[in-house]
Amino acid sequence: MVDAPVAGQRVKVEVNSHNGLTTIQGVALHPAAKNHITVKLVNGYNASYPLEEVQSIEILGSHTPSPDENASSTVLDETLPRIRILHTGGTIASKVDYSTGAVVARFEPEELIATLPELSHLANIEAVKLGNMFSDDIRPQHWNSIIQASKKAFDDGCDGVVVTHGTDTLHISSAALSFAWGGKGEKPPGRIAFVGSQRSSDRGSSDASENLLSAVYWAAHGPAPSGNSGDGVVVVMHASNNDGLCAVYPGVGVRKLHSSRRDAFQTVNCEPLAMINVENGKCSHILEAAYKEDLSKASNRPTCQRPTTYETGVRIAQFVAGPWLHSEEIEAIVQTGVQAIIIQGTGLGHLPIDDPGKDAPENTKVWRALTRCINREIPIIVTNQCIHGPVDMNVYSKGRKQMEMGILGHGSIAAPDTVVVKVHWALSNAMKVEDAVAGNLCGEGNNLLRT
Repeated sequence: MVDAPVAGQRVKVEVNSHNGLTTIQGVALHPAAKNHITVKLVNGYNASYPLEEVQSIEILGSHTPSPDENASSTVLDETLPRIRILHTGGTIASKVDYSTGAVVARFEPEELIATLPELSHLANIEAVKLGNMFSDDIRPQHWNSIIQASKKAFDDGCDGVVVTHGTDTLHISSAALSFAWGGKGEKPPGRIAFVGSQRSSDRGSSDASENLLSAVYWAAHGPAPSGNSGDGVVVVMHASNNDGLCAVYPGVGVRKLHSSRRDAFQTVNCEPLAMINVENGKCSHILEAAYKEDLSKASNRPTCQRPTTYETGVRIAQFVAGPWLHSEEIEAIVQTGVQAIIIQGTGLGHLPIDDPGKDAPENTKVWRALTRCINREIPIIVTNQCIHGPVDMNVYSKGRKQMEMGILGHGSIAAPDTVVVKVHWALSNAMKVEDAVAGNLCGEGNNLLRT
């Protein structure tokens, strides 16, 4: 059995595979398992083999970092906008360390620009690491950290902010910042763009570079937000599975709708605000007609100086309407002290609360449990299980019965996750949940952009 090379060495390996004798070249990594060799191939993928199957290993030399792996000092251009990148995690601001094979965060300005030198032509970049988390682990306390860091950026004179974020809950965090800066009828002092990537930076199909370029471009050169169209905080991601075009989405009107496609993010009951063309590292944008018209109107929203935050102790329960919704689960969750209950309703926003054939007593029990909640002044809000389309409880008698009970949500066109964030924001900021759900606080209910 041959000896394993040192991580970071360039190697040529001959190995007996199921396809016969195979020769591979690449950079040796720390082995994926004991008594194995792992090599980073030139195509970006890793290959691992048991050492007992390796016939020979030829050391070709030490790995020489490519120019983009070496940090270089940044040169400020006073004519360019000043942009602060807040890194929370995800692959968007990461790259592969070929001496270890690990994906590591690159959050220093020099490292970001070394990885993507085109950034230096768009803005003077500053970078702050808030964390390095998978986005499914992010909670309201992390929203507050991003809110405070974005405020500090504007207080320090930055023209815009870019938040790098994992994609799974990116749309939830963008909604959280939207209400923090605009929930009280205000707008942020500058542009705030959330951005992520669907493909890791060591893959040839990675969308990280174009997404980050486009987000920085928008934060530096996009129009001043009006606050009326969900443009106070935006999400910038690939507009299609192809390269060259990224979309700017309202931060309160977008949702991740695919687990792996590069165009996973799509609008919900609204349209994109703009498209950003990326060609040879250069960006330009085209505003969508409805957004362009909205910007032409005078905005009376004042600039927010002190964004609101979220109470981390707020508890909101969520249920899905359907055959498995039972009163026992509702009553059990009420005992935990929840402050609101949100139910993803079927169709136009309906719940299983009727028993016309006298053969489904479970439905009557659900109706009674919800009535008791409303009597206890626990808000019950219905969102749309279909994701797209309005909640309209005025069409069927079932819906009208729900409104008579005091169930909220009629008329809402906001994305379901945005509604949950809005309820949390209202509970954190002494606003009546009924008023928040019915209102259009920062573009989440904007009919102008509704499809």
